Amino acid sequence: MKLEIKIDKNKNKIFAPLLDKWIKYSAEEELKQNFICRLVNVYGYSLSQLGQDVKIKKRYEADIAIWRNKLDKDENIIPSIIITVECKAEYIKIKESDYSLGYNFASTINANFFIAVNLKETKIFHIKNEISNKKIEKLTEIPKADILSDNNKIVKYVNENKRFTREEFTKLLTRSHNIIRNNDKLSPEAAFDEISKILFMKIMYERSSKEEMIFSKDRFKADELNYEKIIRPSLKKEYPNFDQDYMQFLFNETKKEFETDGLFEFKDIIKIKKNSFEMIVEELEMFNLSDTSDDVKGIAFEQFLGKTFRGELGQFFTPRTIVDFMIDILDPQEGETICDPCCGSGGFLISAFEHIRDKIDSEINNQIKLLKQQYYNENFEKLSVREQEKIIKLVQEKIHKINQEFDIDDEKSRYHKLSHYSIYGTDANPRMARTAKMNMIMHGDGHGGVHHNDGLLNVNGIFEERFDVILTNPPFGARVEKSLKVTELDLPSVDKLEKYKTRYQNYEEKVVEPLKEWANYINKKDKSKGKPILDLFEVGKWSTLTEVLFIERCLNLLKSGGRMGIVLPEGVLNNTNLQKTREFVEGKAKIVLITSIPQDVFIASGATVKPSLLFFKKFTEEEAKEYKKTFKNAKVEIEAKYAPKTKALKSKLALRGKDAPTVSEKKQLRKDLKELEVKIETEIKAKIKTDFDYQIPIAEVDKAGISTTGSKIENELEPLAKEFTEYRKANKLWEVKFDTINYNSDKNEVYP
Repeated sequence: MKLEIKIDKNKNKIFAPLLDKWIKYSAEEELKQNFICRLVNVYGYSLSQLGQDVKIKKRYEADIAIWRNKLDKDENIIPSIIITVECKAEYIKIKESDYSLGYNFASTINANFFIAVNLKETKIFHIKNEISNKKIEKLTEIPKADILSDNNKIVKYVNENKRFTREEFTKLLTRSHNIIRNNDKLSPEAAFDEISKILFMKIMYERSSKEEMIFSKDRFKADELNYEKIIRPSLKKEYPNFDQDYMQFLFNETKKEFETDGLFEFKDIIKIKKNSFEMIVEELEMFNLSDTSDDVKGIAFEQFLGKTFRGELGQFFTPRTIVDFMIDILDPQEGETICDPCCGSGGFLISAFEHIRDKIDSEINNQIKLLKQQYYNENFEKLSVREQEKIIKLVQEKIHKINQEFDIDDEKSRYHKLSHYSIYGTDANPRMARTAKMNMIMHGDGHGGVHHNDGLLNVNGIFEERFDVILTNPPFGARVEKSLKVTELDLPSVDKLEKYKTRYQNYEEKVVEPLKEWANYINKKDKSKGKPILDLFEVGKWSTLTEVLFIERCLNLLKSGGRMGIVLPEGVLNNTNLQKTREFVEGKAKIVLITSIPQDVFIASGATVKPSLLFFKKFTEEEAKEYKKTFKNAKVEIEAKYAPKTKALKSKLALRGKDAPTVSEKKQLRKDLKELEVKIETEIKAKIKTDFDYQIPIAEVDKAGISTTGSKIENELEPLAKEFTEYRKANKLWEVKFDTINYNSDKNEVYP
């Protein structure tokens, strides 16, 4: 039988079936009873498993509670679903501040789900073991009654609802792309640029403090009418040459909003037809980007990128299985600085950001669990209600303070420091640098350190001996022309330097001193202007290959003891033509792992070269001294060994007059001397390898998680990463003596 709401207007009463009585009418109570009817009629719940205005453990209260079954309710088991109901104006959306207390309440009692309801919308959340607001799982549909009966059903339901949202967002982006392709005939890359502009116009709307700001087709038309009647004539009167329709005006406002992020060029405009713009806006109405979790919109955006750029720009994308493996091997830590000088779409930077963020989440959530265990123990149940309420308030205050670490806008929070001071990247292609920034914003942020710049050259915040971790996939096979020089435009501008100073002026010096480092670098070290780029690199004396130049560039960017992962063509370090490159590397860093992967991995991205993944650890100061000493001792020993022969050959060549050797004899002597020098050099190298010996693990995998078509297959890199992690921990490979950052989360401080 259908449950219907009953209201007696004459007596100003409404019937509450869960209380089995008539109660005083209010708009909020009507909303509550309507929702109870919805739960019964649509989702299959029985009144026997529902409760209204429920006190839980004498201290918690829920507007509506749902148990798995009647027995759980009768035995006062914790409800499976907690629901809060709030009646506001119909146009007002549910904000995070509206549901944060209710969510914390539901998570404190370990419910499965939390639902927030008002006149405009319903938000459904899955309660995870973590408290992190950034890890809240928002779902698309209220679970039906039969789902609560089995934990496996709950897990399946949550996964399917999350996947649906991600897939829908990916499809939405694809539909938007097709609109531009069909209506405006732009290339895939140019179409992507236009979609990006509209996405950030939408984000600008959502950032607005006005509750009624909704990025919709109807809203756009209403604002456009106001613009044409009032704003445009006023602007034209003040600026006679002004002539922009509302679409362009709105994009200009968006450029101002994101000016400091460097997402758009000053003169950039919307390059699609107005009806295309309106169609895409209509597609986007169903999604609130600010309200969509980072993993949903980030992965959807990344999947869309892969489809869009698979052709011409496929080389800018490193497959996710490779990225994740390299991140697992290098294991970046909180407080470390990470850089990718050829960042492409930002895959390495995003994965590093997420890797560290997950560590922060895990650590803080463990704190919260321990906090609950400390206060909500056996003694707690014996306390009076008043004493319990005091403890609950104390715990909630402590949890709130801990949760501030997740606030990316709080300059003292760990999320803020990770996002603003840890992640850096450059790309020489302006579209890809912009895409990397956008990709990172979709994944949760960390985009501020990404620049459009030649990765071989310095830019604000990216310079020698600055980074703990380098991860990169440089361009293969290209060459740098000998005539290419560093110009004024290649150097950091004064205005950018000022922005860099402003960005860091409030950052604690005990964590890092980027201003001092950068000022010192500008004033004393960077003398590159006017020089050929090849002259900036030692390897430039014997190679113009970009991959070789980037090996040195990355080693230069690392601090002493820093670690590096790089994708290179197989054979770069064992090709006889590049022997000097290997020797150069061996004189600067230890090779800690070489992994050969199948060519299939990169075919889906358009690459044809079989790659290898190489991992290095730059010498610490002690190791550099040890290597230098080893080299010197080997040189002295081997040269002394062959000194008589060398001296004899040089003496004969130096003879003059009647004792001078003939032309043919000189030729032979020079040949003998050259052979002897090569022999000495070879023995010196062999001696160094013997005296400065260390293990180099080498692995080869046949399946790396991705096929030639880009489909998912078995991934042998995952067990390899675990095996290497055990090996490097046992051998303390990453232990160095330079300062890194450790966080004392109890005191919310950082210390060296």
